[in-house]
Amino acid sequence: MKLIIGNKNYSSWSLRGWLAAKQSGLHFEEILVNIGGEEWASAKKDNGEIMPAGKVPILWDEETVVWDSLAILEYLGDKVGRDRFWPKGDSARGMARAMVAEMHSSYLALRRECPMNMRKRFDGVEITDECKHDIVRILQLWAEARARFGQGGPYLFGTFGAADIFYAPVVSRFLTYGIGVPGFAEAYMQAMWEHEWMQQWLTGAEDEQWVLEQYEVSQSA
Repeated sequence: MKLIIGNKNYSSWSLRGWLAAKQSGLHFEEILVNIGGEEWASAKKDNGEIMPAGKVPILWDEETVVWDSLAILEYLGDKVGRDRFWPKGDSARGMARAMVAEMHSSYLALRRECPMNMRKRFDGVEITDECKHDIVRILQLWAEARARFGQGGPYLFGTFGAADIFYAPVVSRFLTYGIGVPGFAEAYMQAMWEHEWMQQWLTGAEDEQWVLEQYEVSQSA
């Protein structure tokens, strides 16, 4: 398998696809492209492979092409068993699926005002009420998941899984923009940040030479 991903410092969706591939336990080749460079258009055609929709991440598995991070996670779950990604209990699995779907489709203000930049730390960031609403909603979901289903470990549903994969970039955003969170969320964020795969991704982000200037200044109000 080959996984095409964008800049590790900025591409939140690439992080999700990459974590899903790591969680699958399957071997994959990582192909890194600079989505902010002039070579992006030609990169879409590297090795003669056209990127569907021109977005990352994209998983190539022989004749199968899967784009969109959630589709990649579900495809990999079909290959290795869904229990590798989702909680086993019906109630926990139902909530995890709903949380992932909400993350996939919502929180536009948070995405707009606090784009992912793993290398950066901003002080005194002012955010809109709309963004604050997104943050409160996320913290409420984290609190419920941890309280109801988090007894088996430090992650949202105890063990590392799909929900953590999809909220991993949110952890990075909260750290980058100095978002104040309650103690339980601090503990969860620390566990996520110290996860071996997050540290591997962070090392890659720090080693990157690519800089997208629009994400190097605060987007917040």
